[in-house]
Amino acid sequence: MPRAAVLSLHARVEGTQPSTWEHPSLVQLWGPRFSAYVVAARDLAFFSLARLPDDERGRRRAEDTAARLHAFLAGRRMTYGDAGRGLGVHGNRLRYAAPTGTVLIRWDGARLPTVWTVPRPDVDPHEARRELARRYLHVFGPTTSAAFAKWAGIGAAQGRATFGELAGSLTAVRTPIGEAFILAGDEAAFRAPAGPPAPARLLPSGDAFFLLHRADRELLVPDAARRGALWTPRVWPGAVLVAGEIAGTWRRAQADVSIQPWRRLTRAEREAIEAEAAALPLPGVEGRIVVRWED
Repeated sequence: MPRAAVLSLHARVEGTQPSTWEHPSLVQLWGPRFSAYVVAARDLAFFSLARLPDDERGRRRAEDTAARLHAFLAGRRMTYGDAGRGLGVHGNRLRYAAPTGTVLIRWDGARLPTVWTVPRPDVDPHEARRELARRYLHVFGPTTSAAFAKWAGIGAAQGRATFGELAGSLTAVRTPIGEAFILAGDEAAFRAPAGPPAPARLLPSGDAFFLLHRADRELLVPDAARRGALWTPRVWPGAVLVAGEIAGTWRRAQADVSIQPWRRLTRAEREAIEAEAAALPLPGVEGRIVVRWED
């Protein structure tokens, strides 16, 4: 969600403010798996055209939906529910137009998203998909083509084909859960000593650090019971990161932050978590943030 995006930025970028997710250098769209994403405006093509279906039927549905929406809006902005009713379809069907790169949204998580259209990026869809795969490998590697396809919401065959096109720039690696790939250009970083981790970070639900599926989750959280607590069947909680390792989960209700630690934390670790909670740039929340420990 866009409001969660500001917390992901805060975990990585100093000076993040509650309104940072609204900065003009960022845009929102229905991205991978048609979920709401906040991405750099210059990267719009990689998170949209990369997912354009290869089959004629799927591509025609995307193109036709985008064309109808563009003609109906005629430069206007409106909620996707109103736009859908104007076109005689459920608003959720407008998501099929997103892979054309011509549809943007604005959603703060409280009301229906606002939707409008923009010019199509001048990027070949297959090159956009290759670049999206490079981004995925850089952030999530070691990984596989199947994991990439699952994350991007594309077909397994498309994922395999894309990794095949990138074969010359990939390095095969062996992990505790099987064979996978990294970008060859990232090998030096994998071999280099890790820098000092942050004392504590509160990563929001859906953060890229743990946006994993299937066996990839075992690499991050070996304990099956802990995996069930982090990747729940419904809305995921956030992840509590202590010295670079997941040490619990957290949830928030307005200014109340509840922490569910997975192990006994030292006083210094608890103080670091509380300091991180107090620094969260929460949109629409005023007053002191209260941390509640659920040991």
